[in-house]
Amino acid sequence: MIETKSRPYKVSEITTLIKNTLEGTFPAITVEGEISNCRPSSTGHLYFTLKDRDAMLQAVMFRNRRGYLNFEPADGMLVVVRGAISVYAQRGNYQIICEAMSVAGLGEILALLEERKQRLSAEGLFDADRKKPIPILPSRIAVVTSPTGAAIRDILHVLRRRNSGLDVVILPTPVQGDEAAAAIARQIRTADQHKLGDVIIVGRGGGSIEDLLPFSDEEVVRAIASCSTPVISAVGHEIDVSLSDLAADLRAPTPSAAAEIVSASRDELRNRVLDLGRVVIRAFKERLRNGRLLLRQFTPLELERSFRVIVQPYFLRLDDAKETALAGMEHRTTDLRHRLALAKQAIEACSPFDVLKRGYAVVYRKADHSVISSTERVKIEDEIAVRFHSGSLDARVNSVSKGDAHEKL
Repeated sequence: MIETKSRPYKVSEITTLIKNTLEGTFPAITVEGEISNCRPSSTGHLYFTLKDRDAMLQAVMFRNRRGYLNFEPADGMLVVVRGAISVYAQRGNYQIICEAMSVAGLGEILALLEERKQRLSAEGLFDADRKKPIPILPSRIAVVTSPTGAAIRDILHVLRRRNSGLDVVILPTPVQGDEAAAAIARQIRTADQHKLGDVIIVGRGGGSIEDLLPFSDEEVVRAIASCSTPVISAVGHEIDVSLSDLAADLRAPTPSAAAEIVSASRDELRNRVLDLGRVVIRAFKERLRNGRLLLRQFTPLELERSFRVIVQPYFLRLDDAKETALAGMEHRTTDLRHRLALAKQAIEACSPFDVLKRGYAVVYRKADHSVISSTERVKIEDEIAVRFHSGSLDARVNSVSKGDAHEKL
């Protein structure tokens, strides 16, 4: 126990006593807790808060120790850290300087959000086919947010800068704390029921995972999903994702980005229309030039040349076909003539009149004009006729000789 001095302690003196007491008592300690408000610095150090249901403990892990981690710390993780308690005198607070860290399991918040996400997703509240398109040129927007927060200031600043001319209806609500979720859901339903805007922006600035919890509340998610008015969710920074982002028709990474989406500048739109007009004019001129170039090809001379180019191959094919047909007919005629000559020769060779040229004669009976080829067919006194190659004669049979005719020739 520290003894009481006769004079008051200076702040630095009491802080030094506390520092020596804490650092001497807890030079090496292991603590389990849930990470909250995790803030990596530009120098590589990691600042965060360890918490449970009843208390919080500031923590820091320097770059040289952070490099040994095999995971990336994030809000909601339940971790076990080992290190020493240190007192930061300039701020009068104490913290644990972490030498090592390991994951103890999912934090209660992340587990709760994951269970809620799976359940609501199964109901179809996050389905893409139920998303409504955001109006291109809304005339009025309703903003559900804190009237004193950074989000509304950022939104109004962007709208003024872009000279949007939009009417803004602010529906004030707390954006963190136990009462925030019910208030946010109520204002969303009010904006939708009374058609206070062509589009509703629901959001707030950045914060820890606990600060953003109202925007993952089931009542808020269902209020967004049931809206007939398109809803843009703009909660926290780009890395922050809440369940309202999944239920909304569009997620904006920041409130400023949401204002950019709904407030297309009139000058910007005018310039876009002018640019598109110039594109149309250039395209029309190009088509006109191409049309004129195309028409030049249809002069009488060009048409004649094109016609010749088209029909000339057919003429060549016709000439070739004619020559082929004539050659075939000539070959066929020659072949037929040759075959006819051969047939004629064969017929003439078989003609009895051709035989008569060689000195033979045809003998036939005058009574019935039957050819006599053997002496057995004639008798003495038969009248016969003899036909030669040229002419014929009549005769009467005076005698008949039997035997082989070849022996007597």
